[in-house]
Amino acid sequence: MEMFCNQCQEASKGIGCTVFGVCGKSPELTALMDTFIYSLIGVSTLALEVETVSDEIHEFVMEGLFATITNANFEEEEFVTRTLQSLTYREELKEQLVGRELPILKHDIMNFIAKTKEEMIKKALKVAIHQTENEDIRSIRELMLFGVKGLAAYLSHAQKLGYVQPSLYMGMHKMMAALINESLTLEDYVSLTLELGSIGVEGMALLDTANTTTFGHPEISKVNIGVGERPGILITGHDLHDLVQLLEQTKDQGIDIYTHSEMLPAHYYPELKKYDHLKANYGNAWHLQTKEFETFNGPIIFTTNCLVPPRQSATYQDRVFTTGNTGYPGFKVIPVLVDGRKDFSEVIELAKTCEAPKAIEQGEIVGGFAHHQVMTLASEIISAVEKGEIKHFVVMAGCDGRHKERQYYTDFASALPDDSVILTAGCAKYRYNKLNLGTINGIPRVLDAGQCNDSYSLAVIALKLKEAFGLEDINDLPIVYNIAWYEQKAVIVLLALLSLGVKKIHLGPTLPAFLSPNIVDFLVQTFEIGGISSVEEDLVKFFE
Repeated sequence: MEMFCNQCQEASKGIGCTVFGVCGKSPELTALMDTFIYSLIGVSTLALEVETVSDEIHEFVMEGLFATITNANFEEEEFVTRTLQSLTYREELKEQLVGRELPILKHDIMNFIAKTKEEMIKKALKVAIHQTENEDIRSIRELMLFGVKGLAAYLSHAQKLGYVQPSLYMGMHKMMAALINESLTLEDYVSLTLELGSIGVEGMALLDTANTTTFGHPEISKVNIGVGERPGILITGHDLHDLVQLLEQTKDQGIDIYTHSEMLPAHYYPELKKYDHLKANYGNAWHLQTKEFETFNGPIIFTTNCLVPPRQSATYQDRVFTTGNTGYPGFKVIPVLVDGRKDFSEVIELAKTCEAPKAIEQGEIVGGFAHHQVMTLASEIISAVEKGEIKHFVVMAGCDGRHKERQYYTDFASALPDDSVILTAGCAKYRYNKLNLGTINGIPRVLDAGQCNDSYSLAVIALKLKEAFGLEDINDLPIVYNIAWYEQKAVIVLLALLSLGVKKIHLGPTLPAFLSPNIVDFLVQTFEIGGISSVEEDLVKFFE
């Protein structure tokens, strides 16, 4: 059947997946997601019109958007169920508008109905955002949609820890409703996109508050990358709330807990480090999981996106559990209790029957350089800059991916001048966080702030340095932005940086396929955004 998806960096041929998703998403699943998103637009449109929107509806839209992020949920029936639920919520909201004129939008979204899976798949051919006729409007609508998906992910993590800001939910609804508003001009959409970036800053700040208030400020930490002798459970994804519940339920069980990929920064938080059985970080970035999960031997828990469909020959499939917005046919699902907590008992019992993990590397890596920790080093950093010992900060945050062209980031980090310091966050760090790049006056040359959402820390650090050096413009700092992207959370981070006035950001390994030539020209002219070329050429360009 017909398919089109261009939301991630690995979009086929740099245009879009039209036969089958590079991520493993089928044409049917793609269509169901497109229809579901359209149904969410209807809910958001009504949410803007009523006086009271329940927390349940806010969370439904938020979690629904999160579920459509690349490599999160591959369960087709999940999106059938969610689409039907969205129609129920739409009717609830419409009841508050009895006697009032409903907003009239293209496709008459208020009367949108699709009761069966087949109808939902068929509807996608008409309602998907990528069907917008005007190339530039289509491009910026997709930019907004993918950005709001990233925003939803960060709001979800904050909400799990009890941190909610209703204005951010309403901002989410505003952006969703705008996606099919035919009265908006391209100039209107540009303004909305920058507003979305500002909302993204607030969302990441909220999550930063949620994480640091709950778990303490990240601190400089040495993280073991070897293994112990006891059975283990490997937890991957981004959800620290899931992790702390697992740690509590596995105390004194004779089991070690290992982090994988974006869970590495859990080792930096004081309230998580206090668990003696939080043993080590196992493996590397998400795309290597099909190899590394084979040797882990114990159960694996997916808490959020970055799930790669296993090979048919994979031996670990019966050891995988999903939770939250993740899902894959045949994988076990961790139940949620009535009070919202999660029951990991089945995972724990399975772990007790498994062998200890097989070592795939040895040693330690150092991290924990979020904004609070870096600011405690401010005097040393400022002194090193003033003495010329540090001449450049290089922001290399973002995502990793499976394509060979991403070797560029390892080579670029290795080739950087010795007087430069890398600021990083997200799984992009796995391309260089195990290199021996040394220190400058005791300051490591790779400062890892944490997960992709902790890119907010890098913005805070830049703003604080601007203040410390008495500069008028953040772009006057000796900072180079060479950022790798993969999925939709990287989009909201980019928009957040643009809203803060950051210029000369270089994106790679390729520019987003959903950006039209005119939108690219606008970003280049307004924000001096660029791509990457070779390491040699970029070193000259960035440090000339």
